[in-house]
Amino acid sequence: MHDFSFPAKLTREDAGGYTVTFPDLPEAITSGTHLRDALSEAADCLQEAIAGRIVRKDEIPAPSRPRRGQHMVPVALYLAPKLALYLAMHEKGITNSELARRLKCTETVVRRMLDPKHDTRPEKIQAALEAVGKRILVAVENAA
Repeated sequence: MHDFSFPAKLTREDAGGYTVTFPDLPEAITSGTHLRDALSEAADCLQEAIAGRIVRKDEIPAPSRPRRGQHMVPVALYLAPKLALYLAMHEKGITNSELARRLKCTETVVRRMLDPKHDTRPEKIQAALEAVGKRILVAVENAA
């Protein structure tokens, strides 16, 4: 099972505001004028970093355990199923063409499922995950 929340380090700047970095995703750097703003920017930054790695077909590391003072930033709900499919395909060595064969669709359909900017119906992602031996579980936790 994958956890789709990444630790973010917030560093208070002398001039005010915060710089946000993600230890697991060195390219993901942003800032905010106050804590809430910095965390909002961190969420957007995380989505772009993950989406960029999917588009480039780069490795996406598992989130590390948070250290004291770090904040966990979740992958957005629209992106998490696509990330799960991307990771499952890499884990099992399944190509877009192979998944298309299993789903009885074209490879273009699979590419769109993996495209972070393409709006894909959840049922299609769920069927694709089942075709690679995975299933989606939804959990709701108390807010911190």
